[in-house]
Amino acid sequence: MAINPYEAYKQQSILTMTRGEMLNKLYEEVVKQLSCAEVYLEKKDYAKTNDALQRSQRILNYLKETLNFQYEIANNLAALYDFFLESIVSANVKKSAEPIKPIIPMLEELREAFVQADKKARLS
Repeated sequence: MAINPYEAYKQQSILTMTRGEMLNKLYEEVVKQLSCAEVYLEKKDYAKTNDALQRSQRILNYLKETLNFQYEIANNLAALYDFFLESIVSANVKKSAEPIKPIIPMLEELREAFVQADKKARLS
């Protein structure tokens, strides 16, 4: 079976990402999925809403699982991820975007903080 050149490129780019770049991509994707879920909820497309919210949950669960609890900030991040996950479940159960609206800017802010931290780490 022939390999799609785009898929091969995408896989290679993922394999060569730094941890900071990977973290940034994960945050970008969770924000994208939550934003899509808002649109799908507005359109009452609950199948697509469910898919987008479940993708968001998988990303956040992955981020939580990969925390290094040797550092105190990991406990704070774990609590935040739990809050985000509860909000996503609530949005899915209630079929309402209200629970996820406040967490999108919070995730964007976290993403930006990690981008800045990655930049500082690279300069050191």
